[in-house]
Amino acid sequence: MSISSDLLEGQVALVTGSSSGIGESVARYLASSGAAVVINYHSEKDEAHKIVEDIKSNGGKAIAIGADVSKEDQVKAMFEQTLQTFGTLHILVNNAGLQKDSAFVDMSLDHWNMVIGINLTGQFLCAREAAKEFLRRGIEPNISKAAGKIICMSSVHQVIPWAGHVNYATSKGGIDMMMRSIAQELAPQKIRVNSIAPGAIKTPINKSAWDTPEAEADLLKLIPSGRVGEVDDIAKAAVWLASDESDYVNGITLFVDGGMTLYPGFRTGG
Repeated sequence: MSISSDLLEGQVALVTGSSSGIGESVARYLASSGAAVVINYHSEKDEAHKIVEDIKSNGGKAIAIGADVSKEDQVKAMFEQTLQTFGTLHILVNNAGLQKDSAFVDMSLDHWNMVIGINLTGQFLCAREAAKEFLRRGIEPNISKAAGKIICMSSVHQVIPWAGHVNYATSKGGIDMMMRSIAQELAPQKIRVNSIAPGAIKTPINKSAWDTPEAEADLLKLIPSGRVGEVDDIAKAAVWLASDESDYVNGITLFVDGGMTLYPGFRTGG
């Protein structure tokens, strides 16, 4: 990793849904940049604890906390444990999310509520608790120029409609407006709130879309840059947004998508 090992020195970060995929990479990069990291998991307890041990073996600080981010009591308990262990919190990466896909007319209310609950309500609950701690503590000038940083993990599908994934796309569109509204409200208190919108990234959740040469070739038709993204592409962006290097950046969505939002189907005039 080429990111400075002291860029986030003295800070504490909580990354939801960080036992695998993008969240795991973000947590590892934050730790390698000097932050103490909370690995949040829902069901992958063993994987989460292995990540903690890896971080510790490299000289970092980390703990694992299980919590369903769509449940208010579990979110509050996770924040309480974080503060008991590390004293405060400086960075929240709202990463936990899932898909439950179907044709719109076949979509069950349970699958709608599950995706909205975790992808959107979960981000609200975690951001609210983080903001309370940031406001309580205020700015620590020797730690960061901001009182706190919140990074919401969105998707290119906050702007690109996605047939067959209406609940997922709706949750991501909601994240965009929630993020911007929170950023507007909290900016005077020196709390920065931004989003990262990944495009096609090689993770377990979308393995079928890139795991064979044929599938990858189809996917690349949607990506002008000519490659499928890696989890590290997102993690590096998260470190930047969490650091004082981006201190004048607030209320934006950083699309890390290889140009997917350039709508490549229109390259030849549509």
